[in-house]
Amino acid sequence: MLSDYEMITHVFPGKQNIRIFPVFDLHWGSQDCMEQQFIDFINSVKNTPNDYIIIGGDLLDNGIKNSVSSIYKQRYMPGEAKRQLIEILKPVAEQGKVICGTLGNHERRSAKEVDDDILYDIFCTLGIENVYRENICFVKIRLGEEDNNKAGKDRPTYVITVTHGSGGGFLTGSALNRSERFGYVFSGMMDALVVGHSHKPFTTQPGKINIDPHNNKVTIKPFKVISATSWLTWGGYAAQKMYLPTTFCLNSFTLCGDHKEIIVTM
Repeated sequence: MLSDYEMITHVFPGKQNIRIFPVFDLHWGSQDCMEQQFIDFINSVKNTPNDYIIIGGDLLDNGIKNSVSSIYKQRYMPGEAKRQLIEILKPVAEQGKVICGTLGNHERRSAKEVDDDILYDIFCTLGIENVYRENICFVKIRLGEEDNNKAGKDRPTYVITVTHGSGGGFLTGSALNRSERFGYVFSGMMDALVVGHSHKPFTTQPGKINIDPHNNKVTIKPFKVISATSWLTWGGYAAQKMYLPTTFCLNSFTLCGDHKEIIVTM
């Protein structure tokens, strides 16, 4: 498995926009998983040019003996869930439509208990383990044709950080604050931080003060914080713990190919 600090790079020729869907918190195997909606979504990505996905963890519910969720109430056991997801994701993996992937706390259960990262198993079987990182992904995406005479002016470059997320909190504000606070950790160029875990889809745009002593400039550098939707209906464990209901809201972000801009859609 490659180090978290090894950047994942993609180059897309041409000036077409690309649209990226963050796929977090599917919980395949849970009785509350929106299975058919996810299958339909993957088929849409497969058939739509310039659509891509980021996999951000908790793709599997992964109920095991020592986990909070009961293994006896799983729709599929972890091994069967893994085999099914390999088949579901195979078409988009073969088309190079998986930008990156990292595990969530549900996959981490088996990684901790028996040293088996089942999401990494999926990526290896699909032949895309080079875009997998255990804890956090740093992704550089460059759009446009190579042209040494233009020195990158027509080749917008985007840097995206992807991690599953952590921590509890009943209200959206707690998840939002935690994500924005983490975004301030990164210096240099970062255009978007993509997270999940909270099951609360939202987007914010904080900014950082950039001091450039070489050119005597002080500027404000914005970055997007994008929190992905979950693919669970409300009930079961969420009802038991009195968690507030969240609704499914498929969000995406578009990287513009002819100029530097990220457009978030919810």
